[in-house]
Amino acid sequence: MSCARLVFKRLKRLGVYPKVATSNIGFQLMLYSAGGLFYLLQQIQNRNKPVAPVCRSQAKPHKRDTSTVTFMDVAGVDEAKQELEEILEFIRHPKRFSAMGARVPKGVLLYGPPGTGKTLLAKALAGEAGVPFLNMSGSEFVEMFVGVGASRVRDLFKEARMKTPCIVFIDEIDAVGRQRGTGIGGSHDEREQTLNQLLVEMDGFNAKKGIVVIAATNRPDVLDPALLRPGRFDRQIVVDRPDLKGRLDILQVHTRGKPLANGLDLMVIARRTPGFTGADLGNLVNEAALLAIRRGTKCIEMNDMEEAVDRVMAGPQRKSRVMSNKDKKLTAYHEAGHALVGMLLPHTDPIHKVSIISRGRAGGYTLTLPAEDHYYQTRSELFSQLTVLFGGQAAEALAFGEVSNGGYNDLVQATELARKMVCEYGMSEVLGPITYVRRKEQVFLGRDILENRDCSEKIAGTIDNEIHRLIQDACAKAEEIIGANIKKLNLIANSLLQRETLSGEELKNLLNIPANQ
Repeated sequence: MSCARLVFKRLKRLGVYPKVATSNIGFQLMLYSAGGLFYLLQQIQNRNKPVAPVCRSQAKPHKRDTSTVTFMDVAGVDEAKQELEEILEFIRHPKRFSAMGARVPKGVLLYGPPGTGKTLLAKALAGEAGVPFLNMSGSEFVEMFVGVGASRVRDLFKEARMKTPCIVFIDEIDAVGRQRGTGIGGSHDEREQTLNQLLVEMDGFNAKKGIVVIAATNRPDVLDPALLRPGRFDRQIVVDRPDLKGRLDILQVHTRGKPLANGLDLMVIARRTPGFTGADLGNLVNEAALLAIRRGTKCIEMNDMEEAVDRVMAGPQRKSRVMSNKDKKLTAYHEAGHALVGMLLPHTDPIHKVSIISRGRAGGYTLTLPAEDHYYQTRSELFSQLTVLFGGQAAEALAFGEVSNGGYNDLVQATELARKMVCEYGMSEVLGPITYVRRKEQVFLGRDILENRDCSEKIAGTIDNEIHRLIQDACAKAEEIIGANIKKLNLIANSLLQRETLSGEELKNLLNIPANQ
């Protein structure tokens, strides 16, 4: 009732004197009928006032002295840092570039997988910039009210023009920049109106000197082509997963200021984490610090980092899971089979650790330690990977006379790898160098959907036969290696039953393999 009294008083201040109802229901009905009149009078009274707050830009200005992130805190993306530093240099010293006839790019698009540091780069840019920095998320443009998004875009660039030179950062721009004509509302929905206004503001008839728009997304494939053309987002920078050196640099940044033990080797951790993003590595270091606190030590040791990698990749140890002697023995032979085939086959990464300790859903695991990152792989290397995947089942079949369902995940990975070799990589001698799968980008759905095979029924049958042949050859190769080295298999399995975990060096010593191999 207090809200109703407030409305009643505001109506009286506007010169409206409604009659007081005799009952609560009547009083509420009176308020509902008076609400429309109150709204109209309020609009008449405010017709010369600024735009309503709901239509104003939600951009958050970023002060340089409030930012704690600089380019020194960003690692693993040296090329992207260099591109952004050039933008900053242009804004700070425009005469140096104008003397050469160069112009600053109007827009810079940062794209790459999630967690690679796109937003962190923007925060570092805010910390380094000596100019106003306006930060806004793409989702903040879109509202349920028609026209609000376009109004916010106009208000954002109006504010930017008043603060030139300045930098405008739009995070997750795919929320507003998706390709037009794919929404349910056709070409007149709110999101497309917002995008149209953004296109006009970035290009338009009046050049907005000194305004640089930087956007970030992990889905550049769904953006409207008009947004990516020269004159809008002139420069597109890939912020990809870091390589070996980049991962080492990122680990050094995240461990800065943390107490580290003398024997901690970050290079080993960097080699163990191919495909990890900067966010993954930051989470890994935090997990290691938590483990050190749990153990009651005053510094992070190598064992903490190793355990953190295992937790992130395979899950925490399931100490409460009690395995029977039969299951434990089966797991030991299964993992021993993977390790043995991986050590004796060429074109494979060195074995780093093999364990029968349960983690997540896995009863055991075998980890490799690549000497370097692999960007391209030959058919021989992929076939060796396929053979290693069948090492566990081959060991089970030889030791117990039958296989278990413990190798389900191995079969999933092997089937997927064989299918890619045949259908995508053109590595079938029978089919030749042809790709039989066409990938189509479904913009409205927001994800990639793999279409049915673009081939005849006869070719589809040949594809199935080639996949089956690849898997059978890999399985036969694994059985051949296990059968010829049964004593080594028993030695590894028995050692795992006794010690539960073996390192790569311990495996080499066990099998009398030189350390440099």
